[in-house]
Amino acid sequence: MQIEKLVTEHYYHIYNRGNNGQNIFLEDINYTYFLDLIKKHLIPDFSIFSYCLLPNHFHLLLKINEDCATPSQKLSNLFNAYTKAINKKYNRTGSLLEKPFKRICISNEEYLKTLVLYIHLNPENHQIHNDFSTYKHSSYQSIISQAKTHIQREEVINLFDDLTNFIETHQQRKVVINIENEKLILE
Repeated sequence: MQIEKLVTEHYYHIYNRGNNGQNIFLEDINYTYFLDLIKKHLIPDFSIFSYCLLPNHFHLLLKINEDCATPSQKLSNLFNAYTKAINKKYNRTGSLLEKPFKRICISNEEYLKTLVLYIHLNPENHQIHNDFSTYKHSSYQSIISQAKTHIQREEVINLFDDLTNFIETHQQRKVVINIENEKLILE
């Protein structure tokens, strides 16, 4: 399988899951530590547009900045640092994440918007949390708040024209997903 090379000035959906579907975040401090590692290993070489961390997988929507010479290595360093920390803390060995990490180049703005919605709605889609908007391990709250963040808040909101439309679009998409899920259950 040919692995797509990461290219600067492009947006990517980076995602992965635990080896054999196992959990990669075992307690709340693991989520916080992963986000700290993102800051350490990716900023300022990457711009972060959205993320969602779930017990057994994660999604990152990133843009590789112009001056980043080794984007794949920086992401690998992030994932390796996290794996080593989890292995040490929980007295485990071996791979934590599937290899290689998955990546999809985002080719247009509509897909970028759809991906922001998909990432934020993921906790409900996987029935991990009953309200995506209150899930604490996603970028949704950072985007709608005024708190300091490393998320590209203004750029994300501008994709949806304004904050009101950002929130409404998420709620509308949630309704569509819930209707689709109900149809599947009834069939």
